[in-house]
Amino acid sequence: QVQLTESGGGLVQAGGSTNLSCLISGRTYPPFAMGWFRQAPGKEREFVAGISRTELSTRYANSVKGRFGISKDKVTNTMYLEMERLKPEDTGVYYCAGGVLTTNTVLTRGDDYSYWGQGTQVTVSS
Repeated sequence: QVQLTESGGGLVQAGGSTNLSCLISGRTYPPFAMGWFRQAPGKEREFVAGISRTELSTRYANSVKGRFGISKDKVTNTMYLEMERLKPEDTGVYYCAGGVLTTNTVLTRGDDYSYWGQGTQVTVSS
């Protein structure tokens, strides 16, 4: 059994920064490909950032490239999303996700992930 628990976020002013964490508990080995997704009100869930199981590869949505940074600490089994220069359109519920695979691939489709957290709200005020 795998549990993913997000924390962080909240209300941030436009141009500000915040960090999200995702604690991986339960079965943590073999390492997962991990990702962050978000869903704004009235919109579909979208890919934000992903990191491969070996942590050697990352990918970002064009809308966040250069502003967000994804990382993973395998010692603490925690994934992070550093968010800078936030915009009102970054508002949404952010979900962390874990996927089981044997290749060093960054997963960008939600359907490729097996495990999901409960989500954490990020609200960017203008």
